[in-house]
Amino acid sequence: MDVSATPTILSRRSTGLVIDGNALPARSDVVIVGAGLIGLSAAWRLARAGLTVTVIERDTVGAGASLAATGMLAPAAEHEPGSDPLLPLALESLARWPGFRDELQAASGIGIDYREEGTLVLAIGRDEVDRLRFRHDLQIRSGLTARWLSGTEVRAREPALRPSVTAGLFCAEDHQVDPPLVMAALTRAAQAAGVTIVERCPAEALDWEGGRVRGVATPRGTASAGTVILAAGAWSGEAGLLPEDLALPVRPIRGQSLALKTTARTGNLSHMVWTEQVHMAPKADGHLIVGATVEDCGFVPGVTAGGLYALLEGARRVLPGIEEMEVEAVWSGFRPTSDDDAPIIDTLAPGLVAATGHHRNGYLLAPATADAVCALLTTGALPDFARGFGLARFRRPARAERRAFA
Repeated sequence: MDVSATPTILSRRSTGLVIDGNALPARSDVVIVGAGLIGLSAAWRLARAGLTVTVIERDTVGAGASLAATGMLAPAAEHEPGSDPLLPLALESLARWPGFRDELQAASGIGIDYREEGTLVLAIGRDEVDRLRFRHDLQIRSGLTARWLSGTEVRAREPALRPSVTAGLFCAEDHQVDPPLVMAALTRAAQAAGVTIVERCPAEALDWEGGRVRGVATPRGTASAGTVILAAGAWSGEAGLLPEDLALPVRPIRGQSLALKTTARTGNLSHMVWTEQVHMAPKADGHLIVGATVEDCGFVPGVTAGGLYALLEGARRVLPGIEEMEVEAVWSGFRPTSDDDAPIIDTLAPGLVAATGHHRNGYLLAPATADAVCALLTTGALPDFARGFGLARFRRPARAERRAFA
């Protein structure tokens, strides 16, 4: 789940790579606004396709959603009523992940802890079991792979869970990665491919000429480009950068998360585990990431007692061993959420492309988004799997309503 980092953050959640003092090129084929997961994935793909690419970042690499994410690749566990239009893109991107992983690890020399143990979605008590049955029926109707497990079968897979766990779903094809490793790998791979990354360089305005975007104005000067890609995550919908008729319906959804340090004595989970309250993701370095609250409160940073209590109580409800685990770090941040929780991948105007609004699914959708953006810039058209995620979809209901009352 994608949440952006605010001051108290794990040292493990750094990329380990420092980018300092890069000059702003006078001109590039492509300027990307945002050095998060989506921006760097697209930059890497475009540079490998032979384009010159500059990425400008208002803060530091990954300081938005990307470094604070859990790294879920979970189309089955995430599937819910109303998300059918997103599912084909999610499955397409999941199918691209093994190739994306292999190429990224080879290009960077950094392993990304791609884990294929699957995901367990748990229920305690009759009400939760009924809701889990509904979720399972929806998954099956949508053609997803998910197997119903009894409480005994769940605990056979995860013996440390409480006996009160009544039932579960095993989503074998829902995987995960470790975000700090992915971001470190992407940074190194992009730089090796010739991408220029300029940190602490916010986009102040778009440079328009004759109805076309020609670059981005920054405090360091104007970065001219044939195409500008807006991949600024939760900040993509902020007023001022885009004209009103191109405004993106993207807003921040705050999430609070924490990291527990496991030991041989406390043990750790083998699978990613979801409940109605929390999700828990074990990482190869011994951390157990617990996330994340969902708070529609705008850009209000901070970690609250209520948020942390909800996370710890939600985890303890199914995993008593967390009582012995050290709380190593807590953080809060902002998911980039569109009005329908699906990404916006579109040409907004000549010379201007958007790739943003991925909500909880940034890591899952990164390969498909990067490939779609690369195809758009190199062939002039989005591939079939990425069509239908344009800005126009948010305008259609208003037009239909006006016709109905005309």
